[in-house]
Parts: sequence; C-alpha cells; structure tokens
Amino acid sequence: MKDGIDTKVAEIIDNAFDVTDITYVPDINDSKLTFGNKGLKLTATTLYIDMRGSTAVLNNHNKTSVAKLHKAYFHTIVTIAKSLGGEVRSFNGDGMLVLFQGTTKKKLSNAVSAAMKMKWMLTSSDSKVKKKMEKYSSVNFGIGIHYGDIICTKVGITGENNRDLVWIGNAVNKSVKIGDKIHNDIGISSYVYSNLEDRVKYVTEKDWYGNDVKKDIWKTATIEYNGSDETYYFTTYHLEVT
Repeated sequence: MKDGIDTKVAEIIDNAFDVTDITYVPDINDSKLTFGNKGLKLTATTLYIDMRGSTAVLNNHNKTSVAKLHKAYFHTIVTIAKSLGGEVRSFNGDGMLVLFQGTTKKKLSNAVSAAMKMKWMLTSSDSKVKKKMEKYSSVNFGIGIHYGDIICTKVGITGENNRDLVWIGNAVNKSVKIGDKIHNDIGISSYVYSNLEDRVKYVTEKDWYGNDVKKDIWKTATIEYNGSDETYYFTTYHLEVT
C-alpha cells in the first residue's frame, strides 16, 4: 500500500496539470474528469448556504426528526436553485454549494434572486416551509455569494463511494467566508454588488412628495480575507416564492 501511495503522489505532484475550459457545471460522472492531473475550468457565481445549530437540534430531537429537517431544508434549497439556473454541488454536512455558470449580469443576479427566495422560504411568517420546520426547530443559516473562475477536479480512487469533486478558487472560498459572517441574511462580495441588475439591488419607495425613488437595499461591512480587510455587502431583504 505504501509503495502504491508513494507512486501515485509522485505522479500527481511531478507532472503537469491539464485544465480544459468549459461552459457548463460538471458532475461526478463527467467523462472529461479522471483521477489523472486533469481539471475543468468554468466561470460562475457561487452561492454557499450553511445551516447552523444542527448539533443543538440533534441533542434536542431524535435522529429521525433531524433527518426530516435536513430533507426539508435540502429540498427547498435545491428546488429554488434549479428554478433559476443553479446547479447544486458539494453537499457538505449542513452546507451546500450552488453554481450559476455564466458571465452575464443576469446570471449573477439570478444567484442573488435565488438567495432571496431561499431566505423567504426559511424565515418568512407566510412560508409554510418555515412553519413546518419550526415544529422541531427554527433554522439559522448564512448565505454568501461571490463570482469568478473555478477549477473542478476529481479526487479519491476508483469506486462509486470513494470519489468526489473538489471546487477550487476564490469564488468558492470567499462565498464560504462571507456566508460564515451572515446570520439568516445574504452577503455578497463587492464584485457581485457592482454587477447586480436593479431588480435585486434597489426597491422603489415614495419620498416626501410622493415621487418614486430607488432605495439601495444593501449595506456594507468588512471581512478579513487573504490577509486584508475587504468590503462586502449584506441585506435583510427577501423575495416571496409564489
């Protein structure tokens, strides 16, 4: 076993890594991904959502109740994500990675729109999902969103249950970092904020004279990332799911 591991690691480290540009979100069965030094590069908006407090929920309820909570939560997130062109990958414990492939402002804004609909489903008093889940526990979560190039590569060994995909890039790392700072709201990077369509950036309100004026729904905060403080934006707004 030792010799086999030594040989494989040397093969990985000492050889070049081949990257192919793609315009879709790959899955585990993509024929272009092997256990060799190959990866696929895509440009996407990355939405990371993390459900928190699962340990406390587990300690307060039996395992089947916790399983029902997780199934309801994951079903809600996946359905909303896919309705707006998102592909869910990397179910890590209580967290999910959603990729919205593309370079347009519409694609990026769709990711933010999805986040706002997820928030409505999980927090609004009008949401039946929230009411059902609160039978056991309220959901505490954070959503972070960033944009950029991502390299996907297959890791593990041959065998259906011994392999997975790894998603590498600041688009992933920063979305996770921002999501960790957020509590039941949505956080986005400066790049995402600068490229939002008005539909997820402003609301229209009346001024003192009855005129329609645009109000920015985002506020600023700072996060330490890569050794320096960076500005990110957050909002408490949501979009109703009808």
